[in-house]
Amino acid sequence: MKRSVATSLALCAVFAQAHASPDLAKATELAKASGCYSCHANDDKVVGPSFKTIANKYATEAGAAATLAQSIQNGSRGKWGRVPMPPHGSLSGDDLRTLGAWVLTFKD
Repeated sequence: MKRSVATSLALCAVFAQAHASPDLAKATELAKASGCYSCHANDDKVVGPSFKTIANKYATEAGAAATLAQSIQNGSRGKWGRVPMPPHGSLSGDDLRTLGAWVLTFKD
């Protein structure tokens, strides 16, 4: 019994990690196709903050990927200065979750 519980918990951890870590190449292509790189760069501020800056700000927050996905979907205003981020409401829930998790991969 103890072995099956431990095995189940280990499998859950593996599946949770796999779900939390996006395929970086696919996520990067999604970010490019969605226009993210029009205003953001990996390491430098463009119109908006760098992905690295965003990741470092949210990395310790519980539910950070979901928070970022919501900001991507609905846009944001006033978090990073005067220029608002437009909403990307046409992205699917899966794409939003992928991008939210992907941004966090830039953390120092």
